[in-house]
Amino acid sequence: MFKGILMEGSRGDQQVSLKSIDEAWLPEGDVTVDVAYSTLNYKDALAITGTAPIAKSYPMVPGIDLAGVVTESSNPEFKAGDEVVLNGWGVGEKHWGGLAQKARLSGDWLIPLPASFTARQAMAIGTAGYTAMLCVLALEKHGVTPDSGDILVTGATGGVGSVAVAILAKLGYSVTAVTGKPEEESYLRSLGAKQILDRAELSGPGKPLTRETWAGAIDVAGGHVLANVCAGMKYRGVVAACGLAAGMDFPATVAPFILRSVTLCGVDSVMAPKKDRLEAWERLAQDLSPELLDSMITEVPLDEAIEAAGQFMDGTIRGRIVIPVVE
Repeated sequence: MFKGILMEGSRGDQQVSLKSIDEAWLPEGDVTVDVAYSTLNYKDALAITGTAPIAKSYPMVPGIDLAGVVTESSNPEFKAGDEVVLNGWGVGEKHWGGLAQKARLSGDWLIPLPASFTARQAMAIGTAGYTAMLCVLALEKHGVTPDSGDILVTGATGGVGSVAVAILAKLGYSVTAVTGKPEEESYLRSLGAKQILDRAELSGPGKPLTRETWAGAIDVAGGHVLANVCAGMKYRGVVAACGLAAGMDFPATVAPFILRSVTLCGVDSVMAPKKDRLEAWERLAQDLSPELLDSMITEVPLDEAIEAAGQFMDGTIRGRIVIPVVE
């Protein structure tokens, strides 16, 4: 038996609790992992609170991230004792996830724990930080450099935003952080943000084009926010879009794309191929300060994760939530 958060019932009528789970219930997979740490991400909070239909079947263990130690493996890439990390691949949605003390998974979804990080640090980064790095890589690959001009980061106090601000600042970019929490200005400046922009300035319907302001942007919001970001990009600016916290719609025009040659680059972390994951984690080891990473962490025990999911949806948690799973 092992402890885990279990979502039971059905869509629209789910019950979520911390339970003792029989190991025989674990789903199929060729690698079994003793989970050391997991995280709480926006998608996990949506799943646990039932705010969105994240779980595709029941019962389901949520948690799109995990770090731990292999205990059994029939996959040739891994053996007992190996430390591993998992991000995405539909875990916590279609396949039992990381908010439990054990997981059984496909070895194809795993990567070795990078030598530069402990399991706790890897989960402090988690899907949010790894996604932020994918967004930074997208800007770089489209030619955006520190000399290109200011970079905008929306949702800057969240997991993706916090890591993105820290990485970009360390790389020498001038970062404008967008937030609806003016009380977090000192936190954002400690991560390296040069300017703070009130989210309200981007949240409503806007014009097809506004003043050319930003050379690049990382957006977690979607909706009117993304439309207004695109409208304010410089000529040949690049927007890396990776989230929909403000909505799935995109109420924009083609004007930024055909008049300013703006690039809107979609970034998906869930199904990204292994080579992209390894590149992102290698760069995280180089470009993310461990000290700043520590400043982003709120640690929550497994038995308080359900409550924390509600706080996440209320917008009262900043940075990264790390959940130690081992007792």
